[in-house]
Amino acid sequence: MHSSSKIHMGWVEWLLLILLAAIWGGSFFFSKVALAELRPFTLVLGRVGLAALALNLAILATGQRMPGSKKLWGSFLIMGALNNLIPYSLIFWGQTQIASGLASILNATTPLWTVLLAHFLTTDERLTPGRLVGILFGLAGVTTLIGVDAIQGLGLNVLAQLAVVGAAVSYAFAGIYGKRFKGIPPLVTAAGQVTCTTLMMAPIALLIDKPWQLPPPGLNTWAALAGLALLSTAVAYIIYFRLLASAGASNVLLVTFLIPVSALILGTTILGERLAPRAFAGMALIGLGLAAMDGRVFRYLRERIKRPPVTRDADGRRISRSG
Repeated sequence: MHSSSKIHMGWVEWLLLILLAAIWGGSFFFSKVALAELRPFTLVLGRVGLAALALNLAILATGQRMPGSKKLWGSFLIMGALNNLIPYSLIFWGQTQIASGLASILNATTPLWTVLLAHFLTTDERLTPGRLVGILFGLAGVTTLIGVDAIQGLGLNVLAQLAVVGAAVSYAFAGIYGKRFKGIPPLVTAAGQVTCTTLMMAPIALLIDKPWQLPPPGLNTWAALAGLALLSTAVAYIIYFRLLASAGASNVLLVTFLIPVSALILGTTILGERLAPRAFAGMALIGLGLAAMDGRVFRYLRERIKRPPVTRDADGRRISRSG
């Protein structure tokens, strides 16, 4: 019989998760700059193409080798579709129709879909009351952080909203499917995934966007594309696959709760933006949600409450309770 959840997050995993959230939070800034001159599918192709080049060069530099197994490359192809091609395309298209705040909230449903799907598709990531409460707190926190006004458009442009929710579901499937790469170096898995995505994305971008019809992008766009590809894709996916192997899909995809927090912190520290009071409330709710998902804080408090009071003698020595 399997326990309700065998996978727990250690402090290293939590630090890596926060680092991943910070890196992916920065991707919104890079994307915003690059989309001023590049079309969406061209940006996706540039992002995964440059990342694939960098990761394959890193493979050569570290003396590692890409696998020759056709079966494994087939798995990379599926992972690239689930984790990059489908969600990137759906989110970019969705954001042309709906506000980015609403898109962020809909994207933050990823952990909910992951926990529900993992309950039925895995044996070591079962749904528990703590996980469910944590997800609800997290969703409430993201909604508060971004602002309740963002959900006013809910019900309008239904197809665009369904597209972003579809992207969240695709990310959830990717997190569960990606567990099969455990035992393969994260650098190799990341390189295989983005290489396959590049091969699939190239004809789509060329046929739909026709990038040769646009003027050459400027220096700022190239810098943003480099940040998006090298930091928010290449480095991020090495961390992602390292976490996926050790912490499981349900835990890794909690990053979607933390991304708005990191984006907000980057905005205040780099761009000089001011924090609204609701931001602190939102971050507090997200913190409670993450604590509930992790479970250790609540287990500690429960044990403290159940523990009998310590009695001491006149000299301050502990009196053992027996009998």
